[in-house]
Amino acid sequence: MAAKIKIKVKAKEKNGIVNAKLLVKHPMESGLRKDKSGQLIPVHHLKEVKVDYNGATIFLAEMGTGVSKDPFLAFSFKGKAGEEFTVDAIDSKNEVGNVKVKIK
Repeated sequence: MAAKIKIKVKAKEKNGIVNAKLLVKHPMESGLRKDKSGQLIPVHHLKEVKVDYNGATIFLAEMGTGVSKDPFLAFSFKGKAGEEFTVDAIDSKNEVGNVKVKIK
């Protein structure tokens, strides 16, 4: 079984607009850094973070090795308090993470 990527999400609705903030816990290794013994650290980065709401993808981030460790993402969309959306992430080692979020 692939390891789980940890995702923290906050989503608040105001006047019909939901402001969402995501923090994805991930090392985001580019494959160019070396460890203490001088060996290259293998590539390990997020490939995609996708948000689905009411059956449609409303946010999609395709990432590569140039993104920093533990990326923070923020976006807005039209929505209602009490409804839910899902966040899915996959990385270069096919590790996945997903979370269902209730809008406040």
